[in-house]
Amino acid sequence: MARRAYYLTNHEPSSMDPDSRELATVIINRMGLSPRKSGSTATKYKVLIELYERMKLSNKEKKPELAVLTVEEMGNIAGITRQTMYDYIKRWIDLDLIAKTTYIYEGKVIIGYKLNGVTLENAFEKAAVKVRNHMDQTLRYVKELQNSIKKEKISETMKQKD
Repeated sequence: MARRAYYLTNHEPSSMDPDSRELATVIINRMGLSPRKSGSTATKYKVLIELYERMKLSNKEKKPELAVLTVEEMGNIAGITRQTMYDYIKRWIDLDLIAKTTYIYEGKVIIGYKLNGVTLENAFEKAAVKVRNHMDQTLRYVKELQNSIKKEKISETMKQKD
């Protein structure tokens, strides 16, 4: 199984009346999708906004292919290389924010990614479910650990009595 890491933060808007750029940046940071290296580009929020705008246009025009962004397009929007964007995409997919999709355009197969929901809210609800499921599984492990420790202590006590 692939090793997954959820890196949630408590980043908050810096102003009382944040604009869409600041809110998108806060969301990217809170979900752990921001660059982790110092000096990295901080414009990945633009990809989130573009995915949303493309999904809206796709639904309006009734053309699903309009919602799809290729990795190259995502990298250009974020101001990073295609290879670096591939590294970041993994985290977006792990949280179920985006989904990989293919379509045929002018006889070519285009592989890209689209928002994993009809709206941003819908996509983030899916991410919340993913994180909640992860936390629920961790809680089951905690209960199992607690039970295991208890059984081991009882077993050890029984051995000492013999």
